[in-house]
Amino acid sequence: MADHASEYHRGDMDIHEQTATYDLFMGMTKWGSLALAALLLLLVIWFCTPGGFLPGFVASAVLVGLGVLLLREKPAAAH
Repeated sequence: MADHASEYHRGDMDIHEQTATYDLFMGMTKWGSLALAALLLLLVIWFCTPGGFLPGFVASAVLVGLGVLLLREKPAAAH
């Protein structure tokens, strides 16, 4: 059992696959949350207020537009 600990060398593993998985998960969480928020806003305005479908759709479109502007990937800072 002690022999396995000697095989590990900190910083030698290739972590590109883990990094790609983490980035994919965070992207899906971010964009999925925006989609759910827009759908919820549409349904609440459509069914819970006298506004109806069109104001709900406009509000959801505005939310999606702002969300895309604010949540898009920023360019990496060059060092």
